Amino acid sequence: MDRSDAKEVVGGGSKFPLSFRELAMASLVVVGFVLGLAVVYLTMPASDYSFLRLPRNLEDLQILRDNLEGYTSDYTLQVLIGYCTVYIFMQTFMIPGTVFMSLLAGALFGVFKGVALVVFAATAGASSCYFLSKLIGRPIIFSLWPDKLNFFQAQVAKRRERLLNYMLFLRVTPTLPNTFINFASPIVDVPYHTFFLATVIGLIPAAYVTAGIALGDLRSVGDLYDFQSIATLFFIGVISITPTLMGKSES
Repeated sequence: MDRSDAKEVVGGGSKFPLSFRELAMASLVVVGFVLGLAVVYLTMPASDYSFLRLPRNLEDLQILRDNLEGYTSDYTLQVLIGYCTVYIFMQTFMIPGTVFMSLLAGALFGVFKGVALVVFAATAGASSCYFLSKLIGRPIIFSLWPDKLNFFQAQVAKRRERLLNYMLFLRVTPTLPNTFINFASPIVDVPYHTFFLATVIGLIPAAYVTAGIALGDLRSVGDLYDFQSIATLFFIGVISITPTLMGKSES
């Protein structure tokens, strides 16, 4: 589909943006995630799992943490697989709430293991979203965010020779939402290796801030972004970008 075709999709209004083949591909991805969660569920001991739900606020998160703490030590592998599957699913389909999943990782596994887990799951989820968008994303993104996509495309074209620097900047700062970056990158021809490196490095600061905070110290999600957290995020962000800038200077 070229750009004119995409504009026809935008103007179509009632026309469903996906073809049958594209919808079937997306459905297969959903089925794969559901099967993965089913395997985890079937290998867990018989118990009441009514507490298992996507956290939408700190109260939901604390209930989930309190109930999962006991399972984490005895069924570590199942909890890890279940956590990663849910996180990757949320990233793939741009479902809000991954900040709560990042907080949960720190609460269950500690700061350093939590940060590593969040970076792994977030990078895998972002990559999954990237490749899904490569298959079916063009009509969707032209329907939902045509103006934002035009801005992103122009910036990528202008910074093609220093694209890794720009993608790192986007990951560390709130210039564009991460969900949009994941979905739009293949549409504007950001190479996967650049996307991957920027994601792995650029997500570390936010992962450290979220996974490194004790749930008991939070009264609202807004507490994540106090002055100390923002300063920490900025400091780690500068460190993450420095190697790329040094490499550019040497070249």
